[in-house]
Amino acid sequence: MIESLPPGGTVLGADDLDARWADAWRPEQVAERLDGVGAPWCIAAGWALDLFRGEQSRPHGDLEIAVPAAGFPEIRHRFPECAFDAVGSGRVWAGAGADVLAATHQTWVRDPGSGQFLFDVFREPHEGGMWICRRDEGLRLPYDAIVGRTADGIPYLVPELVLLFKAKAARPKDLVDFDGVLPLLGRARRDVLGGWLRRVHPGHPWLAKLAD
Repeated sequence: MIESLPPGGTVLGADDLDARWADAWRPEQVAERLDGVGAPWCIAAGWALDLFRGEQSRPHGDLEIAVPAAGFPEIRHRFPECAFDAVGSGRVWAGAGADVLAATHQTWVRDPGSGQFLFDVFREPHEGGMWICRRDEGLRLPYDAIVGRTADGIPYLVPELVLLFKAKAARPKDLVDFDGVLPLLGRARRDVLGGWLRRVHPGHPWLAKLAD
């Protein structure tokens, strides 16, 4: 991803965004459409934590999935009826071309008939089968180490990484997610998350709770 964003794009207000995400898909809907895809995709963010829990803990305003950037065309191919809008710095580029996609990492999948957003695709940096953390390129892990699966096979980002990304600018819902998932994390997962937080966000207030 390059440093500067191209010109253009549309700024959407909070009310407009809420309305246009009102019909966001659930994990099982995306999983059904992506059955058999070779790219190692997974559910990310808040929904990933609920898949780890085994139940939905709160309402979700959207649905995010992550895929290695090179695997994005395979994901896109499964939704020929949809539009793919690039997103960055609060702007949306409808039906983004290659230049805008190269300058961003987030993509909103849109029903062109209704204008509703269905789910969000993060195009992640990687080297082959090795995932690279966007916030610290020295943090690299094989995909089979960062993806868990539900009993019915839906892939999700492991909670340690979900919480690492939520830690940067924790919103109220992120604090609720952390407090809710923490009791389910064993010592090994807590230690891994603590190590990553010390590396990426030194002095983060969550570290004290992880040490308990």
